[in-house]
Amino acid sequence: MSAPTVLPHVDAVQDALEGVGLVVYLGGAPTASGWVPPDLYAVLYPEPGEAVRDSLADTRADFQTTVQVTCVGGSAERALWVADKVRQALSAPLVVEGRTAWRPEDLGGPPVQRDDDTNPPSYFVPVQYRIKSLPA
Repeated sequence: MSAPTVLPHVDAVQDALEGVGLVVYLGGAPTASGWVPPDLYAVLYPEPGEAVRDSLADTRADFQTTVQVTCVGGSAERALWVADKVRQALSAPLVVEGRTAWRPEDLGGPPVQRDDDTNPPSYFVPVQYRIKSLPA
């Protein structure tokens, strides 16, 4: 049995979010000159996760990680709308090939914040989810 990997789990989160119509970026929004941000989007900031012992035999086949989804909008209400879409998308178990995934655990996040470094200013709210899976 091979050790579990993080990228298929991150891909599953991204697929779920795109499945509800969200624009999703990994590790940050683009910074290329001339890029115009959409009014609504989400940015994934995943941890590398950890292979977890699933028995006294020390087989490390179970997997868990935390993924932060930063929900961005042109107003506080729009950022919260993205957070609602994220919650909707992650309310069912993820589909990860060769794995059985639990329903992502909503860990919440801080209040909505204004980002004055963008022009025009945008609003964002980071929400964290714990992702867990085991071999299928």
